[in-house]
Amino acid sequence: MNNLNGYYKNSPWPVECGGNKRQKIVSNGVLNSKDKKPKVITKINNRWNVMFVHRNQGELFLGGTMPSFIGPKPFGWIQKINPDDLSVLKESPKLKCGDHIWCGAIAVNQDGNILKVNGSYVHLLDNNCNVIKEKKLSVNQAHNGFLILSDNTLITKDIRLANDKESTLTRLDSKTLETIGDPLTLPEPSMGRIASLLEDGIEYIYIPGKQKIWRIIVHNNKMEIDYSWNPFYRHDDKKQGLAWDGCISDDSIWFMDNGDIETVRTIFSENPNGRFESFPQTLDWRLPAPWEGKVRLLRFNIKTGEKYSYEPFSQQKGGIIAPPLNISKHKLCIVWDSINGGIAGISYNDNKFEKNWEINIRPTMQPIYFEQSNELVINHFDDKSDYLVVIDVLEGKILSKVNLRTPMANGMFLTPGFNNDVLYCSTLAISKVSW
Repeated sequence: MNNLNGYYKNSPWPVECGGNKRQKIVSNGVLNSKDKKPKVITKINNRWNVMFVHRNQGELFLGGTMPSFIGPKPFGWIQKINPDDLSVLKESPKLKCGDHIWCGAIAVNQDGNILKVNGSYVHLLDNNCNVIKEKKLSVNQAHNGFLILSDNTLITKDIRLANDKESTLTRLDSKTLETIGDPLTLPEPSMGRIASLLEDGIEYIYIPGKQKIWRIIVHNNKMEIDYSWNPFYRHDDKKQGLAWDGCISDDSIWFMDNGDIETVRTIFSENPNGRFESFPQTLDWRLPAPWEGKVRLLRFNIKTGEKYSYEPFSQQKGGIIAPPLNISKHKLCIVWDSINGGIAGISYNDNKFEKNWEINIRPTMQPIYFEQSNELVINHFDDKSDYLVVIDVLEGKILSKVNLRTPMANGMFLTPGFNNDVLYCSTLAISKVSW
């Protein structure tokens, strides 16, 4: 059960990151992984697997697209998955994506139906993966921001990089896919996904742009930009890259920058996004960063917009493909550098930052944090296979390291399972690890 307005009440995890604040916190459940032998199930399916979501307890859905950078046309899909062995119980027909190659998202709406955004299309499906509604979005571009607000409207955003035109927010009825009001054009292009916060009866949306963090106020029939709160996070594109998604926590929104790595730039150099006549050699997140600066942890006060910045790692040309995780109760933010390697726990007090610990692994994914046992789960790629790593966030020690025997890593989502387990998504494979 959850208390997330707009989502299916029976679902323990109905949307990416577990909710609109993107906190990635598992409030109920533990792994207790220390000194336990993990059980691993890995399925190679040759798809771009994006995320799992829960419907009812024990009812699991997987959404993704096809990594069809060349050759056959891409399409999106949803599968109903057996949580015991990861076998496919039901599968949707091929879902239109406007020929765009990007990860998109899925969620479970208030009625218990499955929503999916993929490329320039949104689909509504029932719990047997049958299509109820299909909606072609007005903007011919891949979309990645995707949340259901407290009024049951769905917000999605097209993804654009710094050299592109402005991004557009589109608002839809999450039950009918009818457009609500006019789409809103942002002042800048936006790469990162959106976060939202309901505060004092007002719904706010936070979006990282090219140089600024933008706040949108949602009204009954329109959206408007809050120009009283639009702080800069970036000025020099030769020194720092774009920010990915924000995490709302402890009266702040948290980001890491240096996210528009060469792979992402390559995908969005074409329209349809990610479609090429021949396979490009730059589709590798391990390539050197196209900027000079270190990865930064960025904190913005959601009341004042005041900015705080910290460089947790010593190496230049840092880069990421997933955003940070903040643990408010411990005043601890978890950050990493995917290109150079390294993950760290950064404590903060009165906006002063200090590195508590650092571990030499190479994470890329959206992690999850088990609050009751202080266990953080994230991946580690060693150039041959992807691993899951469980870290004690207070001690900064690895409790478990599990070889998934998956050939590729990306910036996709981890999801808690139903019984001391973790679900993993990446390009070509899915996994389940239990302790």
